[in-house]
Amino acid sequence: MRNLFEDVGFLDRRCYEIYELPEDILMEHAARALVEEVKKRQPKSVLIIAGPGNNGGDGVAAARQLLGECEVKLVMPYGAKSAMCKLQLDRFYAVGGVLSEGLEEADVVIDALFGSGLKKPLKEDAVTIVKRLNEMKAFTIACDIPTGLDPKGNPLPVAVKADVTVTMGALKLSLFSDHAKDYVGEVVVADLGVSRERYEIQSEYQLLERSDLKPPYRDRQSVNKGTYGHLAVIAGEKEGAAIMAGLAALRYGAGLVTVVRNEPFIAPYELMHSNSLPPKCTALAVGMGLGLEYSDAEFEELVLSCRQPMVIDADLFYSPKILRLLERDNIVLTPHPKEFSSLLEITGIAKASVEEIQRDRVGFALKFSQKYPNAVLVLKGANPVIAQKNNIYINPLGTNALAKGGSGDVLTGLIGALLGQGYDPLEAAIQGSLAHAVASAKVDVANYALTPRDLLDVLGRL
Repeated sequence: MRNLFEDVGFLDRRCYEIYELPEDILMEHAARALVEEVKKRQPKSVLIIAGPGNNGGDGVAAARQLLGECEVKLVMPYGAKSAMCKLQLDRFYAVGGVLSEGLEEADVVIDALFGSGLKKPLKEDAVTIVKRLNEMKAFTIACDIPTGLDPKGNPLPVAVKADVTVTMGALKLSLFSDHAKDYVGEVVVADLGVSRERYEIQSEYQLLERSDLKPPYRDRQSVNKGTYGHLAVIAGEKEGAAIMAGLAALRYGAGLVTVVRNEPFIAPYELMHSNSLPPKCTALAVGMGLGLEYSDAEFEELVLSCRQPMVIDADLFYSPKILRLLERDNIVLTPHPKEFSSLLEITGIAKASVEEIQRDRVGFALKFSQKYPNAVLVLKGANPVIAQKNNIYINPLGTNALAKGGSGDVLTGLIGALLGQGYDPLEAAIQGSLAHAVASAKVDVANYALTPRDLLDVLGRL
Protein backbone atom coordinates (compact mmCIF):
# COMPACT_ATOMS: atom_id res chain seq x y z
CA MET A 1 0.00 0.00 0.00
CA ARG A 2 1.04 3.56 -0.66
CA ASN A 3 -0.02 6.73 1.13
CA LEU A 4 -2.40 9.08 -0.65
CA PHE A 5 -2.88 12.73 0.25
CA GLU A 6 -5.57 15.28 -0.54
CA ASP A 7 -2.89 18.00 -0.47
CA VAL A 8 0.90 17.90 -0.07
CA GLY A 9 1.55 21.55 0.77
CA PHE A 10 2.06 20.67 4.42
CA LEU A 11 4.58 18.01 3.38
CA ASP A 12 6.53 20.60 1.39
CA ARG A 13 6.57 22.82 4.47
CA ARG A 14 8.02 19.97 6.51
CA CYS A 15 10.91 19.89 4.03
CA TYR A 16 11.51 23.62 4.51
CA GLU A 17 11.26 23.49 8.30
CA ILE A 18 12.69 20.09 9.27
CA TYR A 19 15.12 19.25 6.46
CA GLU A 20 16.14 22.84 5.65
CA LEU A 21 15.39 22.24 1.98
CA PRO A 22 14.23 25.52 0.43
CA GLU A 23 11.52 25.74 -2.21
CA ASP A 24 14.17 26.27 -4.86
CA ILE A 25 15.75 22.85 -4.26
CA LEU A 26 12.38 21.10 -4.31
CA MET A 27 11.57 22.72 -7.65
CA GLU A 28 14.90 21.69 -9.17
CA HIS A 29 14.22 18.07 -8.18
CA ALA A 30 10.69 18.30 -9.60
CA ALA A 31 12.11 19.55 -12.89
CA ARG A 32 14.75 16.81 -12.94
CA ALA A 33 12.00 14.17 -12.61
CA LEU A 34 10.23 15.65 -15.66
CA VAL A 35 13.49 15.68 -17.60
CA GLU A 36 14.17 12.03 -16.79
CA GLU A 37 10.77 11.06 -18.21
CA VAL A 38 11.49 13.11 -21.34
CA LYS A 39 14.88 11.48 -21.88
CA LYS A 40 13.37 7.99 -21.73
CA ARG A 41 11.61 8.85 -25.00
CA GLN A 42 14.77 10.23 -26.70
CA PRO A 43 12.89 13.03 -28.47
CA LYS A 44 14.28 15.42 -31.03
CA SER A 45 11.88 18.15 -29.91
CA VAL A 46 10.00 19.00 -26.69
CA LEU A 47 7.12 21.42 -26.28
CA ILE A 48 6.68 22.72 -22.72
CA ILE A 49 3.60 24.75 -21.93
CA ALA A 50 4.04 26.45 -18.57
CA GLY A 51 1.57 28.37 -16.46
CA PRO A 52 2.17 31.46 -14.32
CA GLY A 53 2.47 29.69 -10.95
CA ASN A 54 4.80 27.21 -9.34
CA ASN A 55 3.54 24.37 -11.52
CA GLY A 56 4.69 26.44 -14.45
CA GLY A 57 7.97 27.06 -12.60
CA ASP A 58 8.61 23.31 -12.63
CA GLY A 59 8.08 23.31 -16.38
CA VAL A 60 10.37 26.31 -16.96
CA ALA A 61 13.11 24.69 -14.87
CA ALA A 62 12.73 21.52 -16.94
CA ALA A 63 13.04 23.60 -20.12
CA ARG A 64 16.35 25.05 -18.88
CA GLN A 65 17.68 21.61 -17.96
CA LEU A 66 16.77 20.28 -21.42
CA LEU A 67 18.45 23.07 -23.39
CA GLY A 68 21.21 21.53 -25.46
CA GLU A 69 19.74 18.04 -25.16
CA CYS A 70 17.06 18.58 -27.83
CA GLU A 71 15.02 21.32 -29.44
CA VAL A 72 13.08 23.04 -26.62
CA LYS A 73 9.96 25.07 -27.27
CA LEU A 74 8.78 26.86 -24.10
CA VAL A 75 5.36 28.51 -24.33
CA MET A 76 3.99 30.68 -21.50
CA PRO A 77 0.56 31.99 -22.54
CA TYR A 78 -0.05 33.71 -19.18
CA GLY A 79 3.50 34.83 -18.41
CA ALA A 80 5.19 34.26 -15.04
CA LYS A 81 3.50 35.51 -11.87
CA SER A 82 4.71 33.56 -8.84
CA ALA A 83 8.13 34.47 -7.43
CA MET A 84 9.54 31.03 -8.17
CA CYS A 85 8.21 30.98 -11.72
CA LYS A 86 9.78 34.40 -12.36
CA LEU A 87 13.08 33.18 -10.93
CA GLN A 88 13.07 30.09 -13.15
CA LEU A 89 12.25 32.18 -16.22
CA ASP A 90 15.22 34.48 -15.48
CA ARG A 91 17.45 31.39 -15.25
CA PHE A 92 16.05 30.09 -18.52
CA TYR A 93 16.93 33.38 -20.24
CA ALA A 94 20.38 33.41 -18.58
CA VAL A 95 21.41 30.16 -20.29
CA GLY A 96 20.20 31.33 -23.67
CA GLY A 97 16.58 30.17 -23.65
CA VAL A 98 14.02 31.92 -25.84
CA LEU A 99 10.24 31.76 -25.46
CA SER A 100 8.22 30.31 -28.31
CA GLU A 101 4.83 31.38 -29.57
CA GLY A 102 2.05 29.05 -30.56
CA LEU A 103 1.61 25.36 -29.89
CA GLU A 104 3.76 23.61 -32.46
CA GLU A 105 3.99 19.87 -32.87
CA ALA A 106 6.80 18.11 -30.99
CA ASP A 107 7.82 14.58 -30.09
CA VAL A 108 7.12 15.14 -26.38
CA VAL A 109 4.85 17.63 -24.62
CA ILE A 110 5.19 18.66 -20.98
CA ASP A 111 1.92 20.00 -19.60
CA ALA A 112 2.87 22.38 -16.75
CA LEU A 113 0.01 24.84 -17.26
CA PHE A 114 -2.11 24.50 -14.10
CA GLY A 115 -1.46 22.22 -11.13
CA SER A 116 -3.45 20.64 -8.35
CA GLY A 117 -4.86 23.91 -7.00
CA LEU A 118 -7.37 24.38 -9.85
CA LYS A 119 -10.83 24.96 -8.36
CA LYS A 120 -12.67 27.01 -11.00
CA PRO A 121 -13.60 25.87 -14.51
CA LEU A 122 -11.02 26.64 -17.15
CA LYS A 123 -11.66 29.79 -19.14
CA GLU A 124 -12.38 29.57 -22.84
CA ASP A 125 -8.80 30.26 -23.92
CA ALA A 126 -7.44 27.57 -21.57
CA VAL A 127 -10.04 25.09 -22.85
CA THR A 128 -8.80 25.81 -26.38
CA ILE A 129 -5.21 25.13 -25.29
CA VAL A 130 -6.14 21.84 -23.63
CA LYS A 131 -8.08 20.67 -26.68
CA ARG A 132 -5.14 21.56 -28.93
CA LEU A 133 -2.73 19.60 -26.72
CA ASN A 134 -5.06 16.59 -26.82
CA GLU A 135 -5.13 16.72 -30.62
CA MET A 136 -1.35 16.43 -30.87
CA LYS A 137 0.31 13.12 -31.59
CA ALA A 138 3.09 13.77 -29.08
CA PHE A 139 3.85 11.72 -25.99
CA THR A 140 2.39 13.84 -23.19
CA ILE A 141 3.84 14.23 -19.70
CA ALA A 142 1.75 16.05 -17.09
CA CYS A 143 3.51 17.98 -14.34
CA ASP A 144 1.97 17.03 -10.97
CA ILE A 145 -1.58 16.64 -12.33
CA PRO A 146 -3.03 17.01 -15.83
CA THR A 147 -4.25 20.54 -16.46
CA GLY A 148 -8.00 20.76 -16.02
CA LEU A 149 -8.44 18.26 -13.19
CA ASP A 150 -9.76 19.73 -9.94
CA PRO A 151 -8.66 18.60 -6.43
CA LYS A 152 -11.17 15.74 -6.57
CA GLY A 153 -9.97 14.56 -9.98
CA ASN A 154 -12.83 15.91 -12.11
CA PRO A 155 -12.29 17.71 -15.45
CA LEU A 156 -13.28 21.39 -15.36
CA PRO A 157 -14.72 20.87 -17.98
CA VAL A 158 -11.87 19.31 -19.99
CA ALA A 159 -8.41 18.07 -19.05
CA VAL A 160 -5.14 17.14 -20.72
CA LYS A 161 -4.88 13.45 -21.53
CA ALA A 162 -1.42 12.47 -20.35
CA ASP A 163 0.56 9.34 -21.08
CA VAL A 164 2.54 9.85 -17.86
CA THR A 165 1.84 12.07 -14.88
CA VAL A 166 4.89 13.00 -12.81
CA THR A 167 3.37 13.95 -9.47
CA MET A 168 5.54 15.80 -7.00
CA GLY A 169 6.55 14.36 -3.64
CA ALA A 170 3.69 11.97 -2.99
CA LEU A 171 0.60 10.45 -4.56
CA LYS A 172 -2.47 12.68 -4.65
CA LEU A 173 -5.99 11.42 -4.07
CA SER A 174 -7.20 13.37 -7.11
CA LEU A 175 -5.14 11.19 -9.45
CA PHE A 176 -7.21 8.12 -8.56
CA SER A 177 -10.78 9.29 -8.99
CA ASP A 178 -12.89 7.44 -11.53
CA HIS A 179 -12.88 10.44 -13.86
CA ALA A 180 -9.11 10.93 -13.59
CA LYS A 181 -8.43 7.42 -14.87
CA ASP A 182 -8.94 8.60 -18.46
CA TYR A 183 -6.43 11.45 -18.07
CA VAL A 184 -3.48 10.59 -15.83
CA GLY A 185 -1.86 7.67 -17.68
CA GLU A 186 1.01 6.08 -15.74
CA VAL A 187 1.63 7.86 -12.44
CA VAL A 188 5.26 8.46 -11.41
CA VAL A 189 6.24 10.08 -8.09
CA ALA A 190 9.13 12.55 -8.10
CA ASP A 191 11.38 12.65 -5.03
CA LEU A 192 12.00 16.27 -4.06
CA GLY A 193 15.36 16.02 -2.36
CA VAL A 194 14.45 13.37 0.19
CA SER A 195 13.03 9.89 -0.25
CA ARG A 196 9.29 9.33 -0.06
CA GLU A 197 9.83 7.60 3.28
CA ARG A 198 11.24 10.88 4.63
CA TYR A 199 8.85 13.16 2.78
CA GLU A 200 5.59 11.43 3.70
CA ILE A 201 3.76 10.78 6.97
CA GLN A 202 1.12 8.12 7.56
CA SER A 203 -2.19 8.85 5.84
CA GLU A 204 -5.76 7.65 6.32
CA TYR A 205 -5.90 7.26 2.54
CA GLN A 206 -4.13 4.26 0.99
CA LEU A 207 -3.54 3.14 -2.58
CA LEU A 208 -3.63 -0.62 -3.05
CA GLU A 209 -0.90 -2.28 -5.11
CA ARG A 210 -0.50 -5.57 -6.96
CA SER A 211 1.91 -6.74 -4.25
CA ASP A 212 -0.88 -6.40 -1.66
CA LEU A 213 -2.76 -9.32 -3.22
CA LYS A 214 -2.49 -12.45 -1.07
CA PRO A 215 -4.56 -15.31 -2.58
CA PRO A 216 -5.91 -17.83 -0.04
CA TYR A 217 -3.24 -20.46 -0.67
CA ARG A 218 -3.55 -23.57 1.48
CA ASP A 219 -0.49 -24.30 3.59
CA ARG A 220 -1.87 -27.13 5.74
CA GLN A 221 -2.22 -30.77 4.70
CA SER A 222 -4.44 -32.28 7.39
CA VAL A 223 -7.64 -30.50 6.33
CA ASN A 224 -11.13 -31.15 4.97
CA LYS A 225 -13.71 -29.08 3.11
CA GLY A 226 -15.10 -27.75 6.37
CA THR A 227 -11.71 -26.25 7.18
CA TYR A 228 -12.25 -23.66 4.45
CA GLY A 229 -15.70 -22.49 5.35
CA HIS A 230 -19.23 -22.88 4.07
CA LEU A 231 -20.71 -19.93 2.19
CA ALA A 232 -24.47 -19.69 1.82
CA VAL A 233 -25.66 -17.63 -1.16
CA ILE A 234 -29.26 -16.44 -1.11
CA ALA A 235 -30.84 -16.66 -4.57
CA GLY A 236 -33.87 -14.68 -5.70
CA GLU A 237 -35.81 -13.89 -8.86
CA LYS A 238 -32.64 -13.93 -11.00
CA GLU A 239 -30.89 -17.00 -9.66
CA GLY A 240 -28.09 -16.72 -12.23
CA ALA A 241 -26.51 -13.92 -10.17
CA ALA A 242 -26.37 -16.14 -7.09
CA ILE A 243 -24.98 -19.05 -9.11
CA MET A 244 -22.20 -16.85 -10.52
CA ALA A 245 -21.34 -15.61 -7.02
CA GLY A 246 -21.35 -19.18 -5.74
CA LEU A 247 -19.03 -20.42 -8.50
CA ALA A 248 -16.64 -17.53 -7.81
CA ALA A 249 -16.61 -18.39 -4.11
CA LEU A 250 -15.87 -22.03 -4.83
CA ARG A 251 -13.08 -21.02 -7.19
CA TYR A 252 -11.56 -18.74 -4.56
CA GLY A 253 -11.15 -21.29 -1.82
CA ALA A 254 -14.50 -21.80 -0.12
CA GLY A 255 -14.78 -25.41 1.02
CA LEU A 256 -18.53 -25.58 0.47
CA VAL A 257 -21.05 -23.33 -1.25
CA THR A 258 -24.81 -23.71 -0.91
CA VAL A 259 -27.26 -21.73 -3.00
CA VAL A 260 -30.42 -21.14 -0.96
CA ARG A 261 -33.72 -20.72 -2.75
CA ASN A 262 -37.29 -21.68 -1.91
CA GLU A 263 -38.06 -22.52 -5.54
CA PRO A 264 -36.55 -25.35 -7.60
CA PHE A 265 -33.87 -24.43 -10.13
CA ILE A 266 -31.02 -26.05 -11.99
CA ALA A 267 -27.62 -25.32 -10.45
CA PRO A 268 -24.16 -26.40 -11.58
CA TYR A 269 -23.16 -29.70 -10.03
CA GLU A 270 -20.42 -28.07 -7.93
CA LEU A 271 -22.96 -26.10 -5.90
CA MET A 272 -25.28 -27.48 -3.26
CA HIS A 273 -28.92 -26.40 -3.13
CA SER A 274 -31.09 -25.89 -0.08
CA ASN A 275 -34.45 -24.36 0.79
CA SER A 276 -33.15 -23.14 4.14
CA LEU A 277 -30.03 -21.65 5.61
CA PRO A 278 -27.38 -24.33 6.25
CA PRO A 279 -26.91 -24.54 10.03
CA LYS A 280 -23.12 -24.69 9.76
CA CYS A 281 -22.57 -21.94 7.20
CA THR A 282 -19.71 -19.61 8.08
CA ALA A 283 -20.70 -16.65 5.89
CA LEU A 284 -23.64 -15.36 3.88
CA ALA A 285 -23.92 -13.57 0.52
CA VAL A 286 -27.22 -11.87 -0.26
CA GLY A 287 -28.74 -9.33 -2.61
CA MET A 288 -27.63 -10.39 -6.09
CA GLY A 289 -30.73 -10.89 -8.25
CA LEU A 290 -32.85 -11.00 -5.09
CA GLY A 291 -35.82 -9.04 -6.40
CA LEU A 292 -38.94 -9.12 -4.25
CA GLU A 293 -39.19 -12.87 -3.91
CA TYR A 294 -38.92 -13.14 -0.13
CA SER A 295 -41.57 -12.11 2.38
CA ASP A 296 -40.62 -10.30 5.57
CA ALA A 297 -40.89 -13.57 7.49
CA GLU A 298 -38.69 -15.44 5.01
CA PHE A 299 -36.15 -12.63 5.03
CA GLU A 300 -36.09 -12.73 8.81
CA GLU A 301 -35.45 -16.47 8.77
CA LEU A 302 -32.84 -16.51 6.02
CA VAL A 303 -30.94 -13.27 6.53
CA LEU A 304 -31.70 -11.41 9.74
CA SER A 305 -31.41 -14.54 11.86
CA CYS A 306 -27.94 -15.26 10.47
CA ARG A 307 -25.23 -13.93 12.76
CA GLN A 308 -22.36 -14.97 10.51
CA PRO A 309 -20.28 -12.46 8.47
CA MET A 310 -22.20 -11.23 5.46
CA VAL A 311 -21.57 -9.60 2.08
CA ILE A 312 -24.50 -7.57 0.76
CA ASP A 313 -25.04 -6.54 -2.85
CA ALA A 314 -27.48 -5.25 -5.45
CA ASP A 315 -31.22 -5.33 -4.72
CA LEU A 316 -30.92 -4.98 -0.95
CA PHE A 317 -29.61 -1.43 -1.41
CA TYR A 318 -33.09 -0.43 -2.59
CA SER A 319 -34.86 -1.92 0.43
CA PRO A 320 -35.37 -0.42 3.91
CA LYS A 321 -34.71 -3.96 5.18
CA ILE A 322 -31.02 -3.15 4.96
CA LEU A 323 -31.31 -0.82 7.94
CA ARG A 324 -31.67 -3.92 10.14
CA LEU A 325 -28.20 -5.04 9.07
CA LEU A 326 -26.13 -1.87 9.05
CA GLU A 327 -25.33 -1.74 12.75
CA ARG A 328 -23.52 -5.08 12.64
CA ASP A 329 -19.75 -5.23 12.77
CA ASN A 330 -19.34 -8.14 10.35
CA ILE A 331 -20.80 -6.93 7.05
CA VAL A 332 -19.36 -5.86 3.69
CA LEU A 333 -21.47 -3.76 1.30
CA THR A 334 -20.66 -3.74 -2.44
CA PRO A 335 -22.88 -1.16 -4.21
CA HIS A 336 -22.29 0.42 -7.58
CA PRO A 337 -22.94 4.20 -7.69
CA LYS A 338 -26.67 3.93 -8.49
CA GLU A 339 -27.19 1.45 -5.65
CA PHE A 340 -25.10 3.65 -3.36
CA SER A 341 -27.31 6.62 -4.23
CA SER A 342 -30.32 4.64 -2.98
CA LEU A 343 -28.44 3.48 0.13
CA LEU A 344 -27.47 7.05 1.02
CA GLU A 345 -31.10 8.13 0.79
CA ILE A 346 -32.47 5.16 2.77
CA THR A 347 -29.98 5.84 5.56
CA GLY A 348 -30.76 9.56 5.59
CA ILE A 349 -27.15 10.49 4.82
CA ALA A 350 -27.76 12.36 1.57
CA LYS A 351 -29.89 12.67 -1.52
CA ALA A 352 -27.21 12.44 -4.19
CA SER A 353 -27.42 11.55 -7.86
CA VAL A 354 -25.03 9.13 -9.51
CA GLU A 355 -23.29 12.11 -11.13
CA GLU A 356 -22.81 13.83 -7.77
CA ILE A 357 -21.44 10.65 -6.23
CA GLN A 358 -19.01 10.12 -9.10
CA ARG A 359 -17.66 13.64 -8.65
CA ASP A 360 -16.87 13.00 -4.97
CA ARG A 361 -16.71 9.25 -4.41
CA VAL A 362 -14.32 9.46 -1.47
CA GLY A 363 -16.34 12.21 0.20
CA PHE A 364 -19.59 10.25 0.08
CA ALA A 365 -17.84 7.04 1.15
CA LEU A 366 -16.49 8.89 4.19
CA LYS A 367 -19.95 10.22 5.07
CA PHE A 368 -21.31 6.69 5.03
CA SER A 369 -18.35 5.35 7.00
CA GLN A 370 -18.75 8.02 9.66
CA LYS A 371 -22.38 7.04 10.26
CA TYR A 372 -21.74 3.29 10.07
CA PRO A 373 -18.11 2.89 11.17
CA ASN A 374 -18.32 -0.87 11.70
CA ALA A 375 -19.55 -1.67 8.19
CA VAL A 376 -17.09 -2.08 5.32
CA LEU A 377 -18.10 -0.29 2.13
CA VAL A 378 -16.82 -1.29 -1.31
CA LEU A 379 -18.03 1.41 -3.71
CA LYS A 380 -17.57 -0.15 -7.14
CA GLY A 381 -16.28 1.82 -10.10
CA ALA A 382 -13.24 2.32 -12.31
CA ASN A 383 -11.16 2.68 -9.12
CA PRO A 384 -13.15 0.98 -6.33
CA VAL A 385 -13.21 2.81 -2.99
CA ILE A 386 -13.10 0.71 0.18
CA ALA A 387 -14.04 2.56 3.38
CA GLN A 388 -14.21 1.75 7.09
CA LYS A 389 -13.82 3.98 10.15
CA ASN A 390 -12.58 7.01 8.21
CA ASN A 391 -9.94 4.90 6.47
CA ILE A 392 -10.00 4.84 2.67
CA TYR A 393 -8.39 2.28 0.37
CA ILE A 394 -8.44 2.80 -3.41
CA ASN A 395 -7.91 -0.03 -5.86
CA PRO A 396 -6.56 1.32 -9.19
CA LEU A 397 -5.85 -2.07 -10.78
CA GLY A 398 -9.15 -2.88 -12.48
CA THR A 399 -9.83 -2.55 -16.19
CA ASN A 400 -12.73 -1.39 -18.30
CA ALA A 401 -13.33 -5.04 -19.22
CA LEU A 402 -15.18 -5.36 -15.89
CA ALA A 403 -18.01 -3.17 -17.20
CA LYS A 404 -20.05 -6.27 -17.95
CA GLY A 405 -23.12 -7.80 -16.32
CA GLY A 406 -22.19 -10.49 -13.82
CA SER A 407 -18.72 -9.23 -12.95
CA GLY A 408 -20.09 -7.67 -9.75
CA ASP A 409 -21.58 -11.03 -8.77
CA VAL A 410 -18.10 -12.54 -9.07
CA LEU A 411 -16.77 -9.86 -6.69
CA THR A 412 -19.49 -10.69 -4.17
CA GLY A 413 -18.56 -14.35 -4.37
CA LEU A 414 -14.88 -13.60 -3.82
CA ILE A 415 -15.55 -11.55 -0.72
CA GLY A 416 -18.04 -14.12 0.55
CA ALA A 417 -15.49 -16.91 0.08
CA LEU A 418 -12.92 -15.03 2.14
CA LEU A 419 -15.42 -14.18 4.87
CA GLY A 420 -16.31 -17.87 5.06
CA GLN A 421 -12.63 -18.78 5.40
CA GLY A 422 -12.27 -16.53 8.43
CA TYR A 423 -10.96 -13.27 6.99
CA ASP A 424 -12.12 -10.17 8.82
CA PRO A 425 -14.52 -8.00 6.75
CA LEU A 426 -12.00 -5.29 5.82
CA GLU A 427 -9.34 -7.76 4.72
CA ALA A 428 -11.94 -9.79 2.80
CA ALA A 429 -13.07 -6.64 0.99
CA ILE A 430 -9.53 -5.57 0.12
CA GLN A 431 -8.37 -9.00 -1.00
CA GLY A 432 -11.57 -9.75 -2.92
CA SER A 433 -11.36 -6.42 -4.74
CA LEU A 434 -7.70 -6.96 -5.60
CA ALA A 435 -8.31 -10.49 -6.91
CA HIS A 436 -11.22 -9.22 -9.00
CA ALA A 437 -9.13 -6.43 -10.52
CA VAL A 438 -5.99 -8.47 -11.16
CA ALA A 439 -8.03 -11.26 -12.74
CA SER A 440 -9.63 -8.77 -15.15
CA ALA A 441 -6.18 -7.73 -16.38
CA LYS A 442 -5.10 -11.35 -16.90
CA VAL A 443 -8.04 -12.48 -19.02
CA ASP A 444 -6.69 -13.17 -22.49
CA VAL A 445 -9.53 -11.72 -24.57
CA ALA A 446 -10.25 -8.30 -26.03
CA ASN A 447 -11.48 -5.90 -23.35
CA TYR A 448 -14.99 -5.85 -24.81
CA ALA A 449 -15.25 -9.64 -24.75
CA LEU A 450 -14.74 -10.52 -21.08
CA THR A 451 -17.45 -12.61 -19.44
CA PRO A 452 -17.80 -13.54 -15.76
CA ARG A 453 -16.77 -17.09 -16.62
CA ASP A 454 -13.49 -15.75 -18.00
CA LEU A 455 -12.84 -14.27 -14.56
CA LEU A 456 -13.55 -17.63 -12.94
CA ASP A 457 -10.98 -19.32 -15.16
CA VAL A 458 -8.27 -16.78 -14.35
CA LEU A 459 -8.93 -16.76 -10.59
CA GLY A 460 -7.39 -20.21 -10.38
CA ARG A 461 -4.12 -18.87 -11.83
CA LEU A 462 -3.46 -15.64 -9.93
